[in-house]
Amino acid sequence: MALARARRNETGFNYWPGFVDALSTLVLSIVFLLSVFLVVQFFLSQQITGKDKALELLNAKIAQLNDLLSLEKLGKISLDDEISQLRAGLATAESERDRVRGLYEGLAGAGNDAAGRANELNKALDSEKGVSARALAQIEVLNQQIGALRRQLAALEDALNASEKRDKESQNKIADLGSRLNVALAQRVQELSRYRSEFFGRLRTILGNRPDIRIVGDRFVFQSEVFFDTGQAVLLPEGRAELDNVASALTDLDKQIPSEIAWVLRVDGHTDVRPINSPIFKSNWELSSARAISVVQYLVSLGVPPQRLVAAGFAEFQPLDTAATEDAYKRNRRIELKLTER
Repeated sequence: MALARARRNETGFNYWPGFVDALSTLVLSIVFLLSVFLVVQFFLSQQITGKDKALELLNAKIAQLNDLLSLEKLGKISLDDEISQLRAGLATAESERDRVRGLYEGLAGAGNDAAGRANELNKALDSEKGVSARALAQIEVLNQQIGALRRQLAALEDALNASEKRDKESQNKIADLGSRLNVALAQRVQELSRYRSEFFGRLRTILGNRPDIRIVGDRFVFQSEVFFDTGQAVLLPEGRAELDNVASALTDLDKQIPSEIAWVLRVDGHTDVRPINSPIFKSNWELSSARAISVVQYLVSLGVPPQRLVAAGFAEFQPLDTAATEDAYKRNRRIELKLTER
């Protein structure tokens, strides 16, 4: 220390030795505290280990006590069951004792009533014998009724078998009639096809090769301009002249076709897709139907049987040409005649 003071005196005031001393003192203090902390921690860990062992022993004792308590509870339950069984047996014994006592007392009085009951039983036996005789008679009647029912059942089975046989025969006849009907219908269709061909051939000869009258499949197609003005349903003179020829051919055809063939001439009215703007007709439906009806009415006025005619309006919904051109519109405005079945 003296040497340090001497050096300080020599070199002036020096803080560094004091700082080193303080730092050494602090380090020693920290080391001392850590040593004390380690010693304390060691003793605490020893105490905690001892307490854990004691706690484990206590838990083991508690488990043993719980087992003993469970055994005691089971023993108590078995004792309660035995007590309940003993009580039930005692109650049964007491009831049996009372029953035997009642039987004993009843036997004493039964001896006095035995003679009266014997008389009553004899009377009941006689009554039962009469009932048995009546029951036997009823059984005999029932046997006879059962026999009659069996005979009726046999008769019904025979009738059912005969009915089934007739039903099979009827079904065979129906199948035969159906096949005959199909053959007859096919023949009628062939005949109608032959008459249709003759009718179309005659119309083709009568009407000639006109550009405004065409044959499309099984139909004669007339342009609407042949019969009507634009937007009208009144027949033109030119159209009436054409229908005169059609009526003449139809009248001759009606005489040739047998009456059992149900044929009709269907008159179909068609328009183009453009909507109509007329105070008379609100839609193309009305215009096409009115034109077909006008043709039918005129044919009837010429002597064609009305039951052989059908008028139908298709408006613009069955076009021959879907193009949006004047030629397509003209082709779609038409009257079609089709000879078909009713």
